[in-house]
Amino acid sequence: MKKINWYPPVILGLLALLVITFGALVVSRSEQGPARQFTEDGSRETFEWKLVTTWPKNFPGLGSAPERFARTVEAMSDGRLKIKVYGAGELVPAMGVFGAVSEGAAQVGHGAAYYWKGKVPAAQFFTAVPFGLNAQEMNGWLHYGGGRELWEELYAPFNLIPMAGGSTGVQMAGWFNKEINTVEDLQGLKMRIPGLGGEVLNRAGGTAVTIPGGELYTALQTGVIDATEWVGPYNDLAFGFHQIAKYYYYPGWHEPGSILEFIFNKTAFEKLPKDLQAIVRVAARDANQDMLDEYTARNNRALQELVEQHGVQLRRLPDEVLAHLKAVNREILEETAAEDPQFARVYEAFKEFRDDVIPYHRISEEAYYQTRAISAD
Repeated sequence: MKKINWYPPVILGLLALLVITFGALVVSRSEQGPARQFTEDGSRETFEWKLVTTWPKNFPGLGSAPERFARTVEAMSDGRLKIKVYGAGELVPAMGVFGAVSEGAAQVGHGAAYYWKGKVPAAQFFTAVPFGLNAQEMNGWLHYGGGRELWEELYAPFNLIPMAGGSTGVQMAGWFNKEINTVEDLQGLKMRIPGLGGEVLNRAGGTAVTIPGGELYTALQTGVIDATEWVGPYNDLAFGFHQIAKYYYYPGWHEPGSILEFIFNKTAFEKLPKDLQAIVRVAARDANQDMLDEYTARNNRALQELVEQHGVQLRRLPDEVLAHLKAVNREILEETAAEDPQFARVYEAFKEFRDDVIPYHRISEEAYYQTRAISAD
Protein backbone atom coordinates (compact mmCIF):
# COMPACT_ATOMS: atom_id res chain seq x y z
CA MET A 1 0.00 0.00 0.00
CA LYS A 2 1.28 3.42 -0.93
CA LYS A 3 2.01 5.56 2.12
CA ILE A 4 0.07 8.85 2.13
CA ASN A 5 1.96 12.00 3.03
CA TRP A 6 -0.43 13.98 5.26
CA TYR A 7 1.86 16.94 5.89
CA PRO A 8 1.02 19.18 2.89
CA PRO A 9 -2.78 18.97 3.42
CA VAL A 10 -2.37 19.62 7.13
CA ILE A 11 -0.14 22.63 6.50
CA LEU A 12 -2.55 23.99 3.89
CA GLY A 13 -5.44 23.50 6.29
CA LEU A 14 -3.66 25.38 9.05
CA LEU A 15 -2.81 28.20 6.67
CA ALA A 16 -6.46 28.42 5.60
CA LEU A 17 -7.55 28.51 9.23
CA LEU A 18 -5.12 31.35 9.92
CA VAL A 19 -6.42 33.33 6.94
CA ILE A 20 -10.03 32.87 8.04
CA THR A 21 -9.19 33.86 11.63
CA PHE A 22 -7.27 36.94 10.50
CA GLY A 23 -10.13 37.96 8.22
CA ALA A 24 -12.62 37.61 11.05
CA LEU A 25 -10.46 39.79 13.26
CA VAL A 26 -10.24 42.46 10.56
CA VAL A 27 -14.02 42.47 10.11
CA SER A 28 -14.55 42.63 13.87
CA ARG A 29 -12.07 45.49 14.17
CA SER A 30 -13.73 47.43 11.37
CA GLU A 31 -17.13 47.05 13.04
CA GLN A 32 -15.72 48.49 16.26
CA GLY A 33 -14.22 51.46 14.43
CA PRO A 34 -10.63 51.84 13.30
CA ALA A 35 -7.90 52.89 15.67
CA ARG A 36 -6.79 55.28 12.91
CA GLN A 37 -3.46 56.10 14.48
CA PHE A 38 -2.05 56.56 10.98
CA THR A 39 -3.28 58.28 7.86
CA GLU A 40 -3.25 56.72 4.38
CA ASP A 41 0.23 58.08 3.65
CA GLY A 42 1.60 56.41 6.77
CA SER A 43 1.93 59.53 8.93
CA ARG A 44 0.34 59.72 12.38
CA GLU A 45 -3.17 61.17 12.46
CA THR A 46 -3.30 64.14 14.81
CA PHE A 47 -6.02 66.45 16.04
CA GLU A 48 -5.99 70.03 17.30
CA TRP A 49 -8.82 71.29 19.47
CA LYS A 50 -9.82 74.58 21.05
CA LEU A 51 -11.05 74.68 24.64
CA VAL A 52 -12.97 77.78 25.81
CA THR A 53 -13.74 78.48 29.45
CA THR A 54 -15.91 80.72 31.59
CA TRP A 55 -12.94 81.53 33.85
CA PRO A 56 -9.96 83.87 33.54
CA LYS A 57 -6.94 82.17 32.01
CA ASN A 58 -5.01 80.04 34.56
CA PHE A 59 -7.28 81.17 37.41
CA PRO A 60 -6.48 79.10 40.55
CA GLY A 61 -8.69 76.06 40.98
CA LEU A 62 -11.38 76.68 38.39
CA GLY A 63 -8.99 77.73 35.67
CA SER A 64 -6.38 75.10 36.41
CA ALA A 65 -8.71 72.19 35.60
CA PRO A 66 -8.91 72.82 31.84
CA GLU A 67 -5.16 73.38 31.71
CA ARG A 68 -4.51 70.08 33.50
CA PHE A 69 -6.99 68.32 31.22
CA ALA A 70 -5.24 69.61 28.09
CA ARG A 71 -1.80 68.59 29.36
CA THR A 72 -3.02 65.13 30.36
CA VAL A 73 -4.69 64.46 27.02
CA GLU A 74 -1.58 65.51 25.08
CA ALA A 75 0.71 63.38 27.23
CA MET A 76 -1.52 60.29 27.19
CA SER A 77 -2.06 60.54 23.44
CA ASP A 78 1.66 61.10 22.77
CA GLY A 79 0.80 64.37 21.07
CA ARG A 80 -1.91 62.98 18.79
CA LEU A 81 -4.53 65.27 20.39
CA LYS A 82 -3.44 68.78 21.29
CA ILE A 83 -5.82 71.17 23.01
CA LYS A 84 -5.30 74.92 23.25
CA VAL A 85 -7.04 76.55 26.22
CA TYR A 86 -8.63 80.00 25.96
CA GLY A 87 -9.71 81.97 29.03
CA ALA A 88 -12.97 83.88 29.26
CA GLY A 89 -13.10 86.62 26.65
CA GLU A 90 -10.06 85.46 24.69
CA LEU A 91 -12.02 83.63 22.01
CA VAL A 92 -15.64 83.89 23.18
CA PRO A 93 -17.30 85.68 26.11
CA ALA A 94 -17.56 83.77 29.38
CA MET A 95 -21.27 83.15 28.89
CA GLY A 96 -20.81 82.21 25.25
CA VAL A 97 -19.09 78.90 25.93
CA PHE A 98 -22.18 76.70 25.57
CA GLY A 99 -23.13 78.14 22.20
CA ALA A 100 -19.56 78.14 20.87
CA VAL A 101 -19.08 74.43 21.59
CA SER A 102 -22.56 73.50 20.44
CA GLU A 103 -21.98 75.21 17.09
CA GLY A 104 -18.47 73.80 16.69
CA ALA A 105 -16.53 77.06 16.98
CA ALA A 106 -14.61 75.24 19.73
CA GLN A 107 -14.48 71.52 20.40
CA VAL A 108 -14.48 71.72 24.21
CA GLY A 109 -15.80 74.05 26.88
CA HIS A 110 -15.30 74.27 30.62
CA GLY A 111 -17.82 76.00 32.86
CA ALA A 112 -20.81 75.32 35.07
CA ALA A 113 -24.11 73.82 33.93
CA TYR A 114 -26.28 76.30 35.85
CA TYR A 115 -25.05 79.10 33.59
CA TRP A 116 -27.19 77.58 30.82
CA LYS A 117 -30.47 77.45 32.74
CA GLY A 118 -32.02 79.78 30.14
CA LYS A 119 -31.50 77.07 27.53
CA VAL A 120 -31.93 73.99 29.72
CA PRO A 121 -33.55 74.71 33.13
CA ALA A 122 -32.84 71.18 34.38
CA ALA A 123 -29.11 71.68 33.73
CA GLN A 124 -28.89 73.39 37.13
CA PHE A 125 -29.06 70.01 38.86
CA PHE A 126 -25.67 69.19 37.39
CA THR A 127 -23.86 72.02 39.15
CA ALA A 128 -25.53 72.39 42.51
CA VAL A 129 -28.90 72.30 44.23
CA PRO A 130 -29.33 74.46 47.35
CA PHE A 131 -29.33 72.30 50.48
CA GLY A 132 -28.64 69.33 48.18
CA LEU A 133 -25.74 66.93 47.61
CA ASN A 134 -22.15 67.59 48.63
CA ALA A 135 -19.20 66.94 46.32
CA GLN A 136 -18.79 63.30 47.30
CA GLU A 137 -22.50 62.65 46.80
CA MET A 138 -22.67 64.53 43.50
CA ASN A 139 -19.85 62.44 42.06
CA GLY A 140 -21.62 59.31 43.26
CA TRP A 141 -24.89 60.35 41.65
CA LEU A 142 -23.28 61.27 38.35
CA HIS A 143 -21.04 58.24 37.96
CA TYR A 144 -22.99 55.48 39.70
CA GLY A 145 -26.51 56.80 40.29
CA GLY A 146 -27.76 57.52 36.78
CA GLY A 147 -27.09 61.26 36.82
CA ARG A 148 -24.61 61.26 33.94
CA GLU A 149 -27.05 59.51 31.63
CA LEU A 150 -29.73 62.13 32.35
CA TRP A 151 -27.17 64.90 31.80
CA GLU A 152 -26.18 63.48 28.43
CA GLU A 153 -29.83 63.21 27.46
CA LEU A 154 -30.41 66.90 28.28
CA TYR A 155 -27.45 68.06 26.21
CA ALA A 156 -27.94 65.74 23.21
CA PRO A 157 -30.25 68.15 21.32
CA PHE A 158 -27.43 70.72 21.43
CA ASN A 159 -24.86 68.32 19.91
CA LEU A 160 -23.00 68.24 23.22
CA ILE A 161 -21.55 65.55 25.48
CA PRO A 162 -21.11 66.63 29.14
CA MET A 163 -18.63 65.25 31.65
CA ALA A 164 -17.87 66.22 35.24
CA GLY A 165 -14.97 68.65 35.22
CA GLY A 166 -14.12 69.48 38.81
CA SER A 167 -15.69 70.19 42.17
CA THR A 168 -15.25 73.06 44.59
CA GLY A 169 -16.70 71.26 47.59
CA VAL A 170 -18.96 73.23 49.93
CA GLN A 171 -18.69 76.90 49.04
CA MET A 172 -18.96 80.01 51.19
CA ALA A 173 -22.20 81.98 51.39
CA GLY A 174 -20.36 85.04 50.10
CA TRP A 175 -19.11 88.56 50.70
CA PHE A 176 -21.47 91.21 52.05
CA ASN A 177 -21.20 94.90 52.74
CA LYS A 178 -23.86 94.69 55.43
CA GLU A 179 -24.70 92.24 58.18
CA ILE A 180 -27.34 89.56 57.66
CA ASN A 181 -29.08 89.00 60.99
CA THR A 182 -32.69 88.37 59.97
CA VAL A 183 -34.74 87.42 56.93
CA GLU A 184 -35.64 91.09 56.53
CA ASP A 185 -31.99 91.89 55.82
CA LEU A 186 -32.35 90.05 52.50
CA GLN A 187 -34.92 92.56 51.24
CA GLY A 188 -33.53 94.63 48.39
CA LEU A 189 -30.14 92.90 48.54
CA LYS A 190 -28.56 92.93 45.07
CA MET A 191 -26.23 89.95 44.89
CA ARG A 192 -24.28 88.03 42.31
CA ILE A 193 -25.57 84.50 42.77
CA PRO A 194 -26.38 82.20 39.81
CA GLY A 195 -28.50 79.11 39.39
CA LEU A 196 -31.23 77.94 41.71
CA GLY A 197 -29.63 79.88 44.56
CA GLY A 198 -30.31 83.08 42.64
CA GLU A 199 -33.97 82.15 42.20
CA VAL A 200 -34.22 81.53 45.93
CA LEU A 201 -32.75 84.95 46.71
CA ASN A 202 -35.17 86.61 44.31
CA ARG A 203 -38.17 85.06 46.00
CA ALA A 204 -36.74 85.89 49.43
CA GLY A 205 -36.82 89.58 48.50
CA GLY A 206 -33.39 90.16 47.01
CA THR A 207 -32.22 90.62 43.43
CA ALA A 208 -29.94 88.01 41.91
CA VAL A 209 -27.62 88.87 39.03
CA THR A 210 -25.23 86.70 37.03
CA ILE A 211 -21.86 88.34 36.39
CA PRO A 212 -18.72 86.59 35.10
CA GLY A 213 -15.96 86.16 37.65
CA GLY A 214 -13.64 88.62 35.98
CA GLU A 215 -16.16 91.46 36.50
CA LEU A 216 -17.07 90.81 40.12
CA TYR A 217 -14.45 92.91 41.88
CA THR A 218 -15.40 96.09 40.05
CA ALA A 219 -19.12 95.43 40.41
CA LEU A 220 -18.81 95.03 44.18
CA GLN A 221 -16.38 97.91 44.54
CA THR A 222 -18.60 100.37 42.65
CA GLY A 223 -21.83 99.32 44.34
CA VAL A 224 -23.40 97.73 41.28
CA ILE A 225 -23.99 94.79 43.63
CA ASP A 226 -24.21 94.70 47.43
CA ALA A 227 -22.85 91.19 47.82
CA THR A 228 -21.35 88.35 45.87
CA GLU A 229 -20.69 84.68 46.21
CA TRP A 230 -17.86 83.19 44.21
CA VAL A 231 -16.36 79.98 45.50
CA GLY A 232 -14.38 79.86 48.73
CA PRO A 233 -11.29 81.23 50.48
CA TYR A 234 -8.74 79.92 47.97
CA ASN A 235 -10.36 81.70 45.01
CA ASP A 236 -11.77 84.63 46.97
CA LEU A 237 -8.36 85.59 48.32
CA ALA A 238 -6.96 85.59 44.79
CA PHE A 239 -9.76 87.92 43.65
CA GLY A 240 -9.11 90.30 46.55
CA PHE A 241 -12.70 90.55 47.75
CA HIS A 242 -11.44 91.24 51.28
CA GLN A 243 -10.30 94.65 50.07
CA ILE A 244 -13.84 95.81 49.26
CA ALA A 245 -16.23 93.77 51.44
CA LYS A 246 -16.38 93.57 55.21
CA TYR A 247 -18.33 90.42 56.06
CA TYR A 248 -17.61 86.87 54.90
CA TYR A 249 -20.55 84.54 55.51
CA TYR A 250 -20.88 80.77 55.64
CA PRO A 251 -22.14 78.08 54.98
CA GLY A 252 -22.65 77.90 51.22
CA TRP A 253 -26.27 76.76 51.37
CA HIS A 254 -26.70 77.52 47.68
CA GLU A 255 -23.75 75.41 46.44
CA PRO A 256 -22.98 72.52 48.78
CA GLY A 257 -20.94 70.54 46.27
CA SER A 258 -20.64 72.39 43.01
CA ILE A 259 -19.63 70.29 40.01
CA LEU A 260 -18.00 72.00 37.05
CA GLU A 261 -18.35 70.58 33.56
CA PHE A 262 -16.49 69.78 30.40
CA ILE A 263 -18.74 69.97 27.37
CA PHE A 264 -17.63 68.40 24.08
CA ASN A 265 -18.92 69.00 20.62
CA LYS A 266 -20.45 65.60 19.85
CA THR A 267 -19.48 65.64 16.17
CA ALA A 268 -15.85 66.41 16.97
CA PHE A 269 -15.72 63.84 19.77
CA GLU A 270 -17.08 61.07 17.58
CA LYS A 271 -14.47 61.81 14.89
CA LEU A 272 -11.76 60.77 17.33
CA PRO A 273 -10.45 57.19 17.26
CA LYS A 274 -11.75 55.04 20.09
CA ASP A 275 -8.50 55.16 22.03
CA LEU A 276 -8.47 58.99 22.00
CA GLN A 277 -12.10 59.06 23.12
CA ALA A 278 -11.11 56.89 26.07
CA ILE A 279 -8.18 59.17 26.86
CA VAL A 280 -10.46 62.22 26.86
CA ARG A 281 -12.85 60.56 29.30
CA VAL A 282 -10.07 59.46 31.64
CA ALA A 283 -8.46 62.91 31.56
CA ALA A 284 -11.77 64.57 32.41
CA ARG A 285 -12.27 62.19 35.34
CA ASP A 286 -8.75 63.00 36.54
CA ALA A 287 -9.32 66.76 36.36
CA ASN A 288 -12.63 66.36 38.17
CA GLN A 289 -11.05 64.74 41.22
CA ASP A 290 -7.92 66.88 41.12
CA MET A 291 -9.87 70.11 41.52
CA LEU A 292 -11.58 68.86 44.68
CA ASP A 293 -8.22 67.75 46.06
CA GLU A 294 -6.77 71.19 45.37
CA TYR A 295 -9.58 73.05 47.13
CA THR A 296 -9.41 70.68 50.09
CA ALA A 297 -5.71 71.41 50.45
CA ARG A 298 -5.81 75.17 49.88
CA ASN A 299 -9.00 76.58 51.43
CA ASN A 300 -8.17 76.57 55.11
CA ARG A 301 -4.80 78.27 54.78
CA ALA A 302 -6.40 80.95 52.59
CA LEU A 303 -9.15 81.43 55.18
CA GLN A 304 -6.56 81.87 57.93
CA GLU A 305 -4.86 84.56 55.89
CA LEU A 306 -8.13 86.37 55.24
CA VAL A 307 -9.07 86.42 58.93
CA GLU A 308 -5.70 86.76 60.65
CA GLN A 309 -3.84 89.00 58.22
CA HIS A 310 -6.62 90.97 56.54
CA GLY A 311 -9.10 91.28 59.39
CA VAL A 312 -12.05 89.75 57.55
CA GLN A 313 -15.11 89.27 59.77
CA LEU A 314 -16.17 85.64 59.42
CA ARG A 315 -19.88 85.19 60.16
CA ARG A 316 -22.33 82.30 60.15
CA LEU A 317 -25.74 82.89 58.60
CA PRO A 318 -28.44 82.72 61.31
CA ASP A 319 -30.54 79.55 61.48
CA GLU A 320 -33.65 81.68 60.92
CA VAL A 321 -32.31 82.88 57.59
CA LEU A 322 -31.15 79.41 56.51
CA ALA A 323 -34.51 77.85 57.42
CA HIS A 324 -36.35 80.48 55.38
CA LEU A 325 -34.10 79.99 52.36
CA LYS A 326 -34.53 76.23 52.61
CA ALA A 327 -38.31 76.53 52.60
CA VAL A 328 -38.26 78.88 49.62
CA ASN A 329 -35.94 76.52 47.76
CA ARG A 330 -38.34 73.61 48.23
CA GLU A 331 -41.22 75.72 46.91
CA ILE A 332 -39.29 76.67 43.78
CA LEU A 333 -38.20 73.11 43.02
CA GLU A 334 -41.73 71.74 43.41
CA GLU A 335 -43.32 74.52 41.35
CA THR A 336 -40.78 74.26 38.54
CA ALA A 337 -41.15 70.48 38.44
CA ALA A 338 -44.92 70.88 38.11
CA GLU A 339 -44.45 73.13 35.05
CA ASP A 340 -41.52 71.43 33.31
CA PRO A 341 -41.65 67.63 32.69
CA GLN A 342 -37.94 67.47 31.89
CA PHE A 343 -37.05 69.32 35.09
CA ALA A 344 -39.43 67.03 37.02
CA ARG A 345 -37.75 63.89 35.67
CA VAL A 346 -34.30 65.00 36.76
CA TYR A 347 -35.63 66.28 40.10
CA GLU A 348 -37.18 62.91 40.90
CA ALA A 349 -33.94 61.10 40.09
CA PHE A 350 -31.99 63.60 42.18
CA LYS A 351 -34.33 63.20 45.17
CA GLU A 352 -34.23 59.42 44.93
CA PHE A 353 -30.45 59.39 45.14
CA ARG A 354 -30.41 62.03 47.89
CA ASP A 355 -32.89 60.11 50.01
CA ASP A 356 -30.86 56.96 49.51
CA VAL A 357 -27.42 58.39 50.34
CA ILE A 358 -28.24 60.67 53.28
CA PRO A 359 -29.18 57.96 55.84
CA TYR A 360 -25.81 56.26 55.46
CA HIS A 361 -23.89 59.52 55.55
CA ARG A 362 -25.73 60.43 58.72
CA ILE A 363 -24.07 57.51 60.50
CA SER A 364 -20.79 57.68 58.58
CA GLU A 365 -19.56 61.10 57.40
CA GLU A 366 -21.73 63.24 59.66
CA ALA A 367 -21.25 61.01 62.69
CA TYR A 368 -17.50 60.97 62.16
CA TYR A 369 -17.30 64.78 62.01
CA GLN A 370 -19.12 64.91 65.33
CA THR A 371 -16.81 62.25 66.76
CA ARG A 372 -13.75 64.15 65.65
CA ALA A 373 -14.98 67.20 67.56
CA ILE A 374 -15.23 65.32 70.87
CA SER A 375 -12.68 66.54 73.39
CA ALA A 376 -10.20 63.93 74.58
CA ASP A 377 -9.48 65.82 77.80
